[in-house]
Amino acid sequence: MSDDLTNEHDASAASGEGDDPLAVLAAERDEYLEHYRRVAAEFDNYKKRMARDQVALLQRAAERLVIDLLPVLDDLERAVDAFADHSKEHVAEGVALVHRALRTLLEKEGLVEVDPGGEAFDPHRHEALMQQPSDTPEGTIVQVLQKGFLLGERVIRPARVIVSAGS
Repeated sequence: MSDDLTNEHDASAASGEGDDPLAVLAAERDEYLEHYRRVAAEFDNYKKRMARDQVALLQRAAERLVIDLLPVLDDLERAVDAFADHSKEHVAEGVALVHRALRTLLEKEGLVEVDPGGEAFDPHRHEALMQQPSDTPEGTIVQVLQKGFLLGERVIRPARVIVSAGS
């Protein structure tokens, strides 16, 4: 039992009990302030690390896409070089192959072409360049001037269209 009393006395002396209450509060404040500063520094380091990781992730994604596009670029250069040496039919066939390769690559990445012909105009997916009188109901797309594209569910380029103004 005397050991218990000695331990309690040592614990109370170590914790500052029996000292000036103001000094105890100041020590507690300093401890909390130091803890706050450590947490704030750790959070700041975390934010910097996350920003660096995000930049690195974007660079890796761009790098992967560029690596996938290099064969298409090589094919396009061959098509340009072949223009002087081959007939128009051969060059047209080569360019068509490059076009198909590029379209396949972009579709693999999630690109989807928007074909709004005959649909009702949707300002979230289409960009109306003009209206023209038509036999179709008002607000119906009558002509597509430029294709639109989705990447996943997100519109990355709205289709540019002409919309019916009605009769």
